Amino acid sequence: MKNTFYLITAFLISFACRSTSLQKSNNTPEETLIARVVPNHASQFSVEIESSGKEDWFEIVSKGDKIVLRGNNGVSIASALYYYLNQYTNSQITWNGTNLNLPKKLPAVPKLIHKKTPYEYRYYLNYCTFNYSMSWWDWNRWEKEIDWMALHGINMPLAITGEEYIWDEVYKSYGFSDEDLNSFFSGPAYFSWFWMGNLDGWGGPLSKNWKDTHRDLQLKILKRERELGMKTVLPAFTGHVPASFKKFFPNAKLKQTNWGNDFEDTYILDSDDPLFAEIGKKFLEMQSKIYGTDHLYSADTFNENTPPSNNPAYLSELSKKIFEGMKSADTDAVWVMQGWLFYSHREFWEAPQIKGMLDAVPDDRMIILDLATEIEPVWKRTEAFYGKQWIWNMLHNFGGNISMFGRIETVANEPAKVLADAKSGKLKGIGLTMEAIEQNPVLYELMTDNTWRDTPIDLNSWLAKYTLNRYGKSNADISKAWDILVKTVYNGQVIRDGAESIIVSRPTFEGYRRWARTKLNYTPKDLLPAWDLFIKAIPACQKSDGFQYDLVDVTRQVLANYALPLQQQIAKAYQNNDKAAFDKNSKEFLELIDDMDKLLASRQDFLLGPWIADARSWGIDEKEKALYEQNARDLITLWGGADNRLHEYSNRQWSGLFTDFYKPRWQQFFTDVKASWGHFNQDDFDKKIKQWEWKWVTARKDFPVKATGNPNEIARALHKKYRSRIIPVTEQMTTIKYDY
Repeated sequence: MKNTFYLITAFLISFACRSTSLQKSNNTPEETLIARVVPNHASQFSVEIESSGKEDWFEIVSKGDKIVLRGNNGVSIASALYYYLNQYTNSQITWNGTNLNLPKKLPAVPKLIHKKTPYEYRYYLNYCTFNYSMSWWDWNRWEKEIDWMALHGINMPLAITGEEYIWDEVYKSYGFSDEDLNSFFSGPAYFSWFWMGNLDGWGGPLSKNWKDTHRDLQLKILKRERELGMKTVLPAFTGHVPASFKKFFPNAKLKQTNWGNDFEDTYILDSDDPLFAEIGKKFLEMQSKIYGTDHLYSADTFNENTPPSNNPAYLSELSKKIFEGMKSADTDAVWVMQGWLFYSHREFWEAPQIKGMLDAVPDDRMIILDLATEIEPVWKRTEAFYGKQWIWNMLHNFGGNISMFGRIETVANEPAKVLADAKSGKLKGIGLTMEAIEQNPVLYELMTDNTWRDTPIDLNSWLAKYTLNRYGKSNADISKAWDILVKTVYNGQVIRDGAESIIVSRPTFEGYRRWARTKLNYTPKDLLPAWDLFIKAIPACQKSDGFQYDLVDVTRQVLANYALPLQQQIAKAYQNNDKAAFDKNSKEFLELIDDMDKLLASRQDFLLGPWIADARSWGIDEKEKALYEQNARDLITLWGGADNRLHEYSNRQWSGLFTDFYKPRWQQFFTDVKASWGHFNQDDFDKKIKQWEWKWVTARKDFPVKATGNPNEIARALHKKYRSRIIPVTEQMTTIKYDY
């Protein structure tokens, strides 16, 4: 989402107005990054690049009137800058709040600081991130993200923007027409699953305008990442081909597969077919010709699909063919594999199958991403991936859902502990593989802080520094509040990922639905004292951008939790044939939705409007704009068609969605219940509401793209209104069965 980064007004103004002389000068990429991040203080830094040794390192020291940032590449220099800003100016740059309140003259560094990283690779991104967060990004947003990556030590980003252009070129070289490919390329919001072979065509057709503009965007992305010293991970061929492939190659050995989420079958070219190697080579050659290469290639077989055989020999042969296809086009190819399949389909991928898959590739030519190590470390049950290089990753967020959640102590301790574990094999890096970003900034600051250390992080002292940098001052109430957050929302126990609010669920009397899971990893009332303390800290911290975000987020979480016992009171009233209580509680439920919408509208981070506006901005005519708007609306609500079982998987607690989508659904639910009191049929309602939901997905409407209201005042008013209500209603809630 645009405009969610570098929110301080002065910073935005100076960023927008930075001198054009920078573009005309001989400034290095590192110097221009510094000028983007701290434009009014860039002249106080000097940069020294010394390419030496295999390990990345940086140094910081004062020399004369300059602060010298010394390192072996651009990422090291950027990391040195961020370390200096954190440690010497109490500053912070996150997606959700920035503090760059710098003194005119920056503090000197009295003694040389030297840091090196034990991690060769610092990986970034998940295929899903490119859609749940990045579907509509332009170069302006990408430039800010690449700066964030460099500041946080990332040197190995997945880079799959513009892949559709390469495939278009490859298939056109075989004589395929646009008509042949229209049912192949998905819409822009679904590329992640198209690239992974899960679906074809959904949300399309894809225009030439999109393919051309995103080729150009990818060229900018790759140029910037590489000039800062990052090694980009580009895609490779795993067998997914168009349905029209049969028209051109009638004797091709194809296998039909289905992801199981109400989409059409996709087609996989058998690795034994000679065309497999031919197309794989042609794709990488075309990609290298247009985008260049850093010799790292992402290829994920059977993503959330079960292979046709569990024979280790079959899996080994498939793996061998994929790697040979890479090597035929690039003799230096290294296969980077997301290890998600070993987690998501663990019942299939037992030791013989995993070993068979991995052993076919030389150990130094494959890197495994243990994709959700903080949830379930697959390396522990695979003898550290049987000798392969591997990376410890934090997945953390699923679907872009908005929920305060994380395994904060695991993230603080485990990377260093695993690094020191004699059984960890060829652990080569750490990484961030979240399905979406722009939420829970504390987890990402903490995880990336592991980069330049080899010992566990003391969480108490780290949080004291984190909050000082974030809010610009230390505050006793805030310290107590964060102690509570660590023990509640961030304790990482019981549930896999963040709980959802019942508000975002397709309306029901039940306390959960498949993708709107409401089970918490703490007792709801235990979070309330943290809310009290944030409210108490408003006078001291109210001008802080980071504080305002956190205040809104804590308030949102408390109210999101409160919705469940309130909804259960509605269910109880219906069961008890108490129409008066039903009316009273349903009215309050709708009022809660309105109040939450107003709260979320006060922060740019929680707006639906930019997501829709950014989608439409890529279209060159009304037809294309409408298609992209439909893609944007669909992904975060139904996900697919009206009957798709993934509905609500990518739900968002955003202003605009609350009042335009969630509230009308609940209003219809309450109306229908009253109209058929005592005989309400959930299945009939679901059939009806699906059609209304699809009309919403295909509608045309603009939503605010700028925040409105004062978050401090709104949060204080909501605290006054709801604080005394929450515990009495929550204590009346009966036990809910959780079916997952």
